[in-house]
Amino acid sequence: MDNGIFLCSISNVSSGNCSEDCGYCAQSSHYHTGIEKYKFKDMQAVLNEARTLKQYGALGFCLVTAGRGLDDKKCEYIAKTAKMIKDDGLDLHIIACCGRADTDSLKYLKQNGVDSYNHNLETAKDFFPKICTTHPWKERFETCENALSAGLGLCSGGIFGLGESWGDRIELLKSLQILSPHSVPVNFFIKNPALPIVQNTLEPEEALECVVLAREFLPKARLMIAGGREVVFGREQKALFECGINAVVLGDYLTTKGDAPQRDVDMIRSYGLEIATSCH
Repeated sequence: MDNGIFLCSISNVSSGNCSEDCGYCAQSSHYHTGIEKYKFKDMQAVLNEARTLKQYGALGFCLVTAGRGLDDKKCEYIAKTAKMIKDDGLDLHIIACCGRADTDSLKYLKQNGVDSYNHNLETAKDFFPKICTTHPWKERFETCENALSAGLGLCSGGIFGLGESWGDRIELLKSLQILSPHSVPVNFFIKNPALPIVQNTLEPEEALECVVLAREFLPKARLMIAGGREVVFGREQKALFECGINAVVLGDYLTTKGDAPQRDVDMIRSYGLEIATSCH
């Protein structure tokens, strides 16, 4: 694996109106978060996003749809969009993130240029019913297994700071060990008055302990710092990389703004770190 910091970007290609009640998610129709809602983003606009982020050094590009699962319309849209990006010659590692999915649909995505599937376990099996009641944790685990069965790379991680115990965190990481994803997104919950979870944002020290624990359980994974890093750590993020982070979500998140891509690239280089130039 390239020893540099792997950069991955997200495109929220279908936003809001999700029927699930995940208490951490601004895209749920159960909560009035005021986010922008749309069915499918124009494919040319998505391609332009991919071109722009590639210029900053992004190697991964993730196509994310809201909703519980990958239905036929979403599957066809993601397949066409992935193929368009591949045909443009950008040499990006394309990830799809579309919720629950069966093996046949995932094989179809792979045939059309998708390289990996992202489906986060989010938290421990026993804690999950406290943050979501509209689908079971088991469904998430099975979708991850389906992605592997379809021959796709697996990207799966979770959110820390939902009110879970340290025991819950260890159970999440044990479940991820079983799946052995090549990439593990680490998110920190950010308090939102429109959401039912009322936990305060983790302090930097506790957040770093979560990263250290994740690296201990998943020594070979690409450990990717994702949502919440700017709020928890501000502009001083060197400790994250010292604790085992070797991948970063570059640019905006699903419903919140990230830092300017060039600013993040400059920050990483200021720590004496290189930007990865290869997915391998």
